Amino acid sequence: MASVLLSTLFGCAASPPAAKPADPWKDWKSRFVQPDGRVTDTGNASVSHSEGQGYGMLLAEANGDRVLFDRIWGWTDAVLGRRDVRLFSWRFDPAGKPPVADTNNATDGDLLIAWALLRAAKRWGAANYADHSRAIRVAIGTSLVVPIYGRIVLLPGLQGFVTPQRTTLNPSYYVWPALDAFRAEDPDGPWGLVIDHGEKLTADARFGFASLPTDWVDLDPSGPVHPTDGRPTHFGFDAIRVPLYLTWSRRTELAAPFRTYWSEEANFTPWIDVFSGQRATFPMSTGAKAVAKVTLGNPIGGTIAPTDDYYSSTLFLLAGTASKEARLA
Repeated sequence: MASVLLSTLFGCAASPPAAKPADPWKDWKSRFVQPDGRVTDTGNASVSHSEGQGYGMLLAEANGDRVLFDRIWGWTDAVLGRRDVRLFSWRFDPAGKPPVADTNNATDGDLLIAWALLRAAKRWGAANYADHSRAIRVAIGTSLVVPIYGRIVLLPGLQGFVTPQRTTLNPSYYVWPALDAFRAEDPDGPWGLVIDHGEKLTADARFGFASLPTDWVDLDPSGPVHPTDGRPTHFGFDAIRVPLYLTWSRRTELAAPFRTYWSEEANFTPWIDVFSGQRATFPMSTGAKAVAKVTLGNPIGGTIAPTDDYYSSTLFLLAGTASKEARLA
């Protein structure tokens, strides 16, 4: 009898404490951000990209983490910032000699960095962030927004994408919520044209049985947009971000083909050849699934796992941010 009473009295104390819910942001920054602010791509020999630095800044701002924002921005500006133009070298390889061997930029990285700075300026009332963002936006507008074959396009980088025969573009480099923010901030800038022509490009870059974009597309002097010659005709690693940015910016009509495609569970695959229908034989990542769910308007659920690499984990957090901000707007 005494043991029953003791069990009744002290049973709660003997119960294990409830597990705290996982915090994907804390997990992400502890796993992928070095103490100096370098964001590491664990799926790619732990190199760093201007894109990853921009994502890190964006996620730090979205989570109200100014200390980490400043750390990531400080490393980005000091190590990747170009001195000839207010853009950023696209790749840092810690094993390289020198680590920044190719100073060419990646336009999506520049857009993400400028957008994160603009958001941070508004959140924390920091004029220096706004000044840096403005300078980067001017450099993008003057160096990377160009007329090509009757279109106004956003070049993927300063070098390597324009030849007399074709211009190569990346549909996922159109970071729609960033471009919308730039247009609101600079109504007299080039952003309205970039958006109008970019939406037309997005509508034109639909191929195959499911009307999906490929990771890279070409513009020729005459003829329609087509998948880039010599590259796989996949809707995959890069293009997964197209529906993410469309959904984030509430471009529901342009996102419609992706909703149709992902309405079938069998289409939750890492990539698909838009013409042959051949699919990857390995599972879709946690982050890519989160993008598909957000595009469908469904809850993401779950969290990132220890086995998820940088890109999957980043897509997961971006999808969560997109879902929240699209609902609040």
